[in-house]
Amino acid sequence: MPDATDASLAEQYEAYPYPPRDPRDEAKRLVVGSPSHLREVDFWVFGARRPRSRPLRALVAGGGTGDGAIMLATQMARLGQPGRVTYLDRSAAAMAVAQARAAARGLANIVWQRGSLLDLPESGLGPFDYIDCCGVLHHLPDPAAGLAALLAVLAPGGGMGLMVYAPHGRTGVYMLQDALRLLAPPDRPPAARLDVAKRLMRNLPETAWLRMNRYFSDHLSGGDAGLYDLLLNPRDRAFAIPALHELLAGASLAITCLVEPLRYDPACYLPEPRLRTRAAELDPLARAALAEAVAGNMSTHVVYCTRAGEVAEPADAMAPRSVPVARETAGEDLARSIGADGTLTMLFNEIRVPLALPPLAAPILRLIDGRRSVADIAAAMAERGTDPAAFARAWSETWAKLSAANRILLAPPA
Repeated sequence: MPDATDASLAEQYEAYPYPPRDPRDEAKRLVVGSPSHLREVDFWVFGARRPRSRPLRALVAGGGTGDGAIMLATQMARLGQPGRVTYLDRSAAAMAVAQARAAARGLANIVWQRGSLLDLPESGLGPFDYIDCCGVLHHLPDPAAGLAALLAVLAPGGGMGLMVYAPHGRTGVYMLQDALRLLAPPDRPPAARLDVAKRLMRNLPETAWLRMNRYFSDHLSGGDAGLYDLLLNPRDRAFAIPALHELLAGASLAITCLVEPLRYDPACYLPEPRLRTRAAELDPLARAALAEAVAGNMSTHVVYCTRAGEVAEPADAMAPRSVPVARETAGEDLARSIGADGTLTMLFNEIRVPLALPPLAAPILRLIDGRRSVADIAAAMAERGTDPAAFARAWSETWAKLSAANRILLAPPA
């Protein structure tokens, strides 16, 4: 239930809508990310089995200034996905920014609702096939109650995309939050608290951990809203992987993807063979927790999940009719990025992870356009003299590595 801290939170987002966005920028670029990229939803939630012709009923719960809703609605319009996105947020100021952004894009597939996600069970909204809740659960008085409210309007067979803060990559944040609770108590007006925070940032000693943390930039480039949300938010908790798993399991939710899956493989960070062998002996949850602890650079966790008994079996990437698709970076561009040594380097918050790809990966990637099926690609490769068995081996390896990096996925049936 809402409490006094919740009232301060509501006041914050009216004064400083987050994240700061200018609707005029919609003419320049689309803000793209995770969760709720339509390619990801198609694959990580529905297993690339839900036909594109089937209307998608989506909810963005806690939509802020609109990043998730604008991205998803734009991608649905571009790809001809019928359905609509329902935007929900308590902040009138944030919703006004989101609406102006939608108007700048001419989007007609968004429904606007002002309110709290905690009121969803009695709202009359839904059911929804997909629910986005990005950056919200960690601000609630009871995150489990928030999940329960979302589940109340999730349609059978549906899924969710969630983002929560992670502790290790936010080193330094909670130290300064403690300091600012003393210097600028939450009962002071937002503008007065922000002034104190700016003064503190100008006078931080060199030893302050936040100075050394390069894994986010809200306090540097996010304006007043970014600084306030990072250091003055009245309720902010972080979830390490075991705690996040416990939260989701308590709601009978199963994780279908930690984005990107490769980041959560400790082998990426442990080149020493004995350490890799020991890590490989751990169960999947422990391996993900190990990767988080060793990498130290994860400031958020993005997950896709469904009800535990409703996990969709992903489509078979080796099936002739499957259609591989680049999530965002075109296959041609991925091919050009492969080094002379046959490796494609992934960059995860300053950690470089080289992926050794087979020699046939580059020509295969150049044929991935979201329209050609695996059979089409195999036929094109055969015309160039590639043995079908050699193609199958190369595609299997390429798919395994690039789907784990969230770069190549499968398109849903037309």
